[in-house]
Amino acid sequence: MNKRITLFLYLIMFFSVLLFTQKSAYGQETGNVRGIVTDSTNGEALPFCSVYIPELKRGMTTDARGIFLFTGVTTNKRLSIVISYVGYNTKKQYFLVAPQKMTQLKVQLSPSNINIGEVEVEGERVRRENATDINLQKISARQLEALPKSVETDVLRSLQYMPGVQFTGDASARYYVRGGSNNQNLVLIDDAPIYNPYHALGIFSAVDPEMINSMEFYKGAYPTEYSGRLSSVLKIITKDGNRNRMSAQGSLSFLSAKALVEGPIPGGSFMITGRKSISTEILKKFLNDKSYPIDFYDASFKVNYADPAVLKDAKFTLHGFFSGDNLMNNNPLKQDFKWSNTIIGLDYFQLSDSPLFYDVSFNYSKVYGEVFPNDTPTKASQNTVEDACAKVDVKYVYDNKDELNVGFKIQEIHTGLILKNSTGFVSDLGTKGTEISVYLKYMMLRFGNFGADVGTRLNLTRLAGGGFAGMFEPRARFTYRFIPELALKGAWGIYQQELTTISDENEVISLYEPWIITPLYLKPARSIHYTAGIETEFVKDLVINFDGYYKIARDLAVVNDQKIFPEEKDLIPGSSESYGLEVLLKNSQNNLNVNVSYTLSWAFIEANGIRYAPRYDSRHNLNITLDYNLGAGWSASVAWVYNSGHPFTQIRGYCDKLNADAIFTGGLILQSYLPYILLGDRNMARLPDYHRLDITLSKQITFSFMKLYVDLSVINAYDRKNIFYFDRKTGERVNMLPILPTATIKAEL
Repeated sequence: MNKRITLFLYLIMFFSVLLFTQKSAYGQETGNVRGIVTDSTNGEALPFCSVYIPELKRGMTTDARGIFLFTGVTTNKRLSIVISYVGYNTKKQYFLVAPQKMTQLKVQLSPSNINIGEVEVEGERVRRENATDINLQKISARQLEALPKSVETDVLRSLQYMPGVQFTGDASARYYVRGGSNNQNLVLIDDAPIYNPYHALGIFSAVDPEMINSMEFYKGAYPTEYSGRLSSVLKIITKDGNRNRMSAQGSLSFLSAKALVEGPIPGGSFMITGRKSISTEILKKFLNDKSYPIDFYDASFKVNYADPAVLKDAKFTLHGFFSGDNLMNNNPLKQDFKWSNTIIGLDYFQLSDSPLFYDVSFNYSKVYGEVFPNDTPTKASQNTVEDACAKVDVKYVYDNKDELNVGFKIQEIHTGLILKNSTGFVSDLGTKGTEISVYLKYMMLRFGNFGADVGTRLNLTRLAGGGFAGMFEPRARFTYRFIPELALKGAWGIYQQELTTISDENEVISLYEPWIITPLYLKPARSIHYTAGIETEFVKDLVINFDGYYKIARDLAVVNDQKIFPEEKDLIPGSSESYGLEVLLKNSQNNLNVNVSYTLSWAFIEANGIRYAPRYDSRHNLNITLDYNLGAGWSASVAWVYNSGHPFTQIRGYCDKLNADAIFTGGLILQSYLPYILLGDRNMARLPDYHRLDITLSKQITFSFMKLYVDLSVINAYDRKNIFYFDRKTGERVNMLPILPTATIKAEL
């Protein structure tokens, strides 16, 4: 057996023994406290709450399920716990801990008129002393709603305000993280991957924000429990549904109409959402006044069940997500497109009388895309990805606050890519494979000023086949807090990706990017992340983060655009390099919240011996957002975005090229020449700088039987003429969005 595999198995055995033999303080002097924090109005879990025990000077935040756990707590002594959360009234609750027992607390917070991001108690500072949370941004549903609207609240567009995240313009919600391409970002909905998270040619997100409870976004060097992508992870946690009463809400914007229904069921709750496009007129503003008959929808559901009489401290969840896009021009001279997503998942989460958590989940995800060429030169194609995954995650928390995490995942993926040429010849590039992986992570959180987690994944097989793989992905993260106001953070890791998309670097808008498994003649793409940062809070309520990163990737699957002969491969290995500095400033005072982010970055790709900057590379990025609670149900938000110019390939000139069709049609050869574009070196020029101001004014009106929310927005308020692209046929300059007023109205019963 491979020596590395043997070593890994010994490590698993060692930590398993450690799990059951480490001396526990769970004796006569101490006990454990576990609790869940929920919204008093609907029973929804509240993630990322600050939880603090003043007598012990210990604090933490709730996880995505609203759960907190303190181990090794002093017994037979009256203690208090203080829980605070943005937009809710802070609550203080007293309790006693019995020896050798798990004390259970249930805390309900009532909403208040406090502005988003305003509350941060001392317990939050205590928690940050040893948290290994570098590169992690946590976003609650309330924070998402406070951002300026782009027609309507959009999940993926909200990421553009974070340092290290790049966008290529107003006409795309596709995002690029720290120099990585769009297909290197993993998007999860309740742990199930969504392969095409976009609507309307990629202009908007396919995920309705009304279904979201919270989001966790890792910009790089993400922890061991995640796998499959080289750049980032966006984990979307959906709402459970109202546990107290039946409720409904509906909203209308210039783009879509949507509805949500939720309520209690015996032993749990449910939620159903639906959204449908109602007009394409607003899309013309994003697409240079060109009309695209785009028709889209998305829907989701979630059912939760937790009955102590059936199984104590267990929760079962069934969830689903569906979306579809149709672009049918009804014109034989234009191609048509169709996309769809299907996700079904089942989750079983279990607590125990000891500080042990385990989670078992089964997920199925499918994406389907098809191109109908009609009477155009475009090739007909169909792309399908079917992903079936089962995984188990186990976490044990020791009395000294250390944690042991172990997990197992088996994933079977089928990809199909059917291509048809002009003569009717059909080729199927489909394949299937199974990936089996395990991970092990130990988090050292016992020290007040130092925290670290170290672990690795072991990929036993390759999706493309080829037998036993035995490839490791080791990772490490740490935080060292010199003083309460100053912390040093760092992370390092190796990451692997075996799925890729086939895309054209020269496309201004990527209409169709099919997914395939990286063929066996190429190695799996791998990247190494190095990150380091400093967090400061020398002024109360003013947090400043400085992060630097360096990332390299090897064996990227790149389209061979220099292929001449049939025996040459369609994909060749490429590499990338990116590095930069990020600054994030967050300030909350009274009813005003200010966020300022700045990124200085470089990104390069190398393939076929050519090194160039990708089209999403931008040297300087500055984002400023402000939201202010005006009182009496009024609030306002402002966002200003600045990007230095993106790369593009210049036109050197034109020449005449013989039209070979004239030979067969009998035309005159000397009169059958067509103009041919001569391009310069790839992406050697830069577009002008981009900047834009968005303003939103919101009003909440409360009636006896419902709440009404009205949002009025102005996108590109000072009508900046930001260039979109130069038309290569005419040389015409095409601009992005002009000034655009929009409105959204939502009713909640």
